[in-house]
Amino acid sequence: MKKHYWRLPEGVDEVLPPDALYLEQRRRKLIDLFVSWGYAFVIPPLVEYLDALMVGAGQDLDLQTIKFVDQSTGRMLGMRADMTSQVARIDAHSLNTREPQRLCYAGTVLRANPRGVSASRNPIMLGAEIFGSPQAAADAEIISLMVHALNSMGVQDLVVELGDIAIYRALVDALELDADTEAELFTAIQMKSTADIGQLLAGLKGKAAVKECLLALPDMMGGEDVFSLPALTAAALPGLDAALNDLQELAGLVKNSNTDISLRFDLGELTGYGYHTGVVFTAYTATHGQPLARGGRYDGIGKAFGETRSATGFDIDLKALPKGRVEDTTERIWVAWNTANKGKRLAALLSKVQTLRAGKRIVVFALEENEAALEGCLTELVFEEGHWNIKPIEKHS
Repeated sequence: MKKHYWRLPEGVDEVLPPDALYLEQRRRKLIDLFVSWGYAFVIPPLVEYLDALMVGAGQDLDLQTIKFVDQSTGRMLGMRADMTSQVARIDAHSLNTREPQRLCYAGTVLRANPRGVSASRNPIMLGAEIFGSPQAAADAEIISLMVHALNSMGVQDLVVELGDIAIYRALVDALELDADTEAELFTAIQMKSTADIGQLLAGLKGKAAVKECLLALPDMMGGEDVFSLPALTAAALPGLDAALNDLQELAGLVKNSNTDISLRFDLGELTGYGYHTGVVFTAYTATHGQPLARGGRYDGIGKAFGETRSATGFDIDLKALPKGRVEDTTERIWVAWNTANKGKRLAALLSKVQTLRAGKRIVVFALEENEAALEGCLTELVFEEGHWNIKPIEKHS
């Protein structure tokens, strides 16, 4: 059987010109934005010991992590499928401060399976995290930075959807469910299957109002009127009321700082359950099928690394953003083959080229005598009257 060495693993993709440079320019722009907000840039390693990568991670991340044995130690290693736990380790152990800390990162991750039909298994992830602050102001800042980041990529008419894992946890804790039943209920609510939720709740003991609230939870979506739903009022749980108040407080802070977004709520959002501990949020637009960015609060993740820290953050898959027009307007200048370029003439040429390249212009030298001008070069350097000047390219023989 003939081998096709050019084939890539399914779901793994490469980025070619001019898109590769366009993505890199976007990456640099986002990092510069994060840094301008006071976020220190870190570069986590591509692989780590598996147990460190799995700290605070849910089952989904475990299934997405590619695992292999370290031949030096015999311990299991993991190829990162997400970078959040790595940045949490850096905060809690490598930098080790009790003060609030802002960190940002960018890099490629590798996933065992794509998260969507056309999603890449090797996305380029960028993110920002705040450690050491339990305040709603930290969540509001992270959401504002996420909005500004997407706006800087040309994304407009953003919708930010807010939820809070604590709402579901307060309801489930009130029923005192065993682990298996809770797992089934979680799956049913995540799939928004009211029939399965009703069937599970029918055989359970507990306050009827709490069960009614859980049954209605998947449909608790929309504007601020969701907070007035009778099912929430009837449940009357201290933990539930606290979570709802916290979410409303955060919504007020977000609206004050981001007047050009639409704010919605999904009280049954459970993405990251087992990992997130409080507010969760997603950014999307009406014209793009997939979420553009997502994040949330994940307090306590640093405990295994030596310091229990409050934490909140978000990440963006650079490849999944709506593609803009790749417009490379940089001038390309050709230097034709010329054996007469010696001595002072050559020195002057190299000085001219150095000046042009320092000014962000592209200069390409011919490598062979009969080499035609590089495609895209409209001008060339020509020596005339003792100087090197830029002239429109003439046809070369």
